[in-house]
Amino acid sequence: MAKAKSITTRAENYSLWYNDVIAQGDLLDEAPVRGCKVFKPHGFGIWENIRDFFDKRFKDTGHVNAYFPLLIPMSFLSKEAEHVEGFAKECALVTHHRLRETTDSQGRKTVEPDPASKLEEPLVIRPTSETIIWHMYGRWIDSWRDLPILINQWANVVRWEMKTRPFLRTAEFLWQEGHTAHATKQEAIDETLQMLDIYAEVAQEKLAVPVIKGRKSARERFAGAVETYTIEAMMQNGWALQAGTSHFLGQNFAKAFDVTFQTQEETRDFVWATSWGVSTRLVGAVIMTHSDDSGLVLPPEIAPVQVVICPMWRKKTEPDVVEAIKSAAHEHAAALKAAGIRVRVDDRDNVQIGSKRYEWERKGVPIRMELGPRDLESGQFFSARRTGGDKFGVPFDGVVEAVQSELAGIQAALFEAALKMQQEHTYKVESRAEFAEKIESQPGFYLIPWGGDDADEVAVKDETRATIRCFPIEQDSVEGLICPLTGKPAVEWAIFARAY
Repeated sequence: MAKAKSITTRAENYSLWYNDVIAQGDLLDEAPVRGCKVFKPHGFGIWENIRDFFDKRFKDTGHVNAYFPLLIPMSFLSKEAEHVEGFAKECALVTHHRLRETTDSQGRKTVEPDPASKLEEPLVIRPTSETIIWHMYGRWIDSWRDLPILINQWANVVRWEMKTRPFLRTAEFLWQEGHTAHATKQEAIDETLQMLDIYAEVAQEKLAVPVIKGRKSARERFAGAVETYTIEAMMQNGWALQAGTSHFLGQNFAKAFDVTFQTQEETRDFVWATSWGVSTRLVGAVIMTHSDDSGLVLPPEIAPVQVVICPMWRKKTEPDVVEAIKSAAHEHAAALKAAGIRVRVDDRDNVQIGSKRYEWERKGVPIRMELGPRDLESGQFFSARRTGGDKFGVPFDGVVEAVQSELAGIQAALFEAALKMQQEHTYKVESRAEFAEKIESQPGFYLIPWGGDDADEVAVKDETRATIRCFPIEQDSVEGLICPLTGKPAVEWAIFARAY
């Protein structure tokens, strides 16, 4: 685990606090490549649980998993103009397939690309997979009978970001990307919105992160999409985080890769497409939604360890009592495990109980249960919630039911606290001057009856660093309202915020 040190408070420096929580929670380590991270077991365990929830929901709705190559011919990206423009500055290339040993001027052995191994065409390390997938779909689709194709892949991608932040924006990250092909426009639109609903459900029910579903502005749209839909979450500092996106691609990629099909009417048409993805930035969303100045706080649904049992005794405790304590801890842990609860017994005898408490608090384990000689006699664990509150007893008799109830309560309380925070930090303003002042002094979601165009959106961003996060799907009427940021008649409600 990371060496114990104090955690910077959120009020003191939110960015440093975030990095400290990650380090003290033992989630990541630095890789020897700029912008890349090593997922340590506790950090990867969070992602595994998130991944498993999504994977089940995808399969429940008829999707299947596949895998496509990491390396993509560079020429593929140029086939869809908006796509290449959107990703060109982030692409990493493979130009050679072999190294050769050489000796420098000081006689030291080194390696360099072998000029004889230069590739005829450079290969792009995938920033996203639309191009390679639509190349393959061109082979697989000929008739309406081949549709729909509902494929998802779990993969890594590389986007050579200039400014990185753990989990939120790294050069390499893990994600899922769904790519579907349909016979009709409406079927593709329905798919796009269905996946957005799944993203929102998992975020709220499992991550305890409240989100707003909406449509992106043209400027914020995925490169090559007709429409991009998003779930937007609010972090504790009032900034927004795009937590997942679902794209209606129209026929753009089908046209770029000449993917047509014979319709039931025996004509030929281009296929309709979607793509959608969430990534390991969701771990960052969990950290910044729930954690506190003592470290990581994890919702029970995604915590790798939901309950830690800490047997405790003094040096003078009789050996038979120590064994009885350990035996009881493991016996009840087995009962919890059999009920599907992720439990760990920390019976290390070379670590003091105070250090154990500190470590598991930093790792965000929802419930800590301690068992000493007196607890053994009384027949109950002395327990504490990571989210605070009074210590409480958990009786041996009925331990499974008691723990399940506590975990459910913690999960619900975390969501309610986050939702309350979002609601209390959602504002309206009367003028652009008021907006410019308040977005600086009280960051949050600003609900604006928007009447601007792309140029207006750019101007607001340049002045305030705030962007349109989305046009909420659930909309009240803006009839008769004037946009306070442009002075023009409002067209629809928009949420502005500063964002990661």
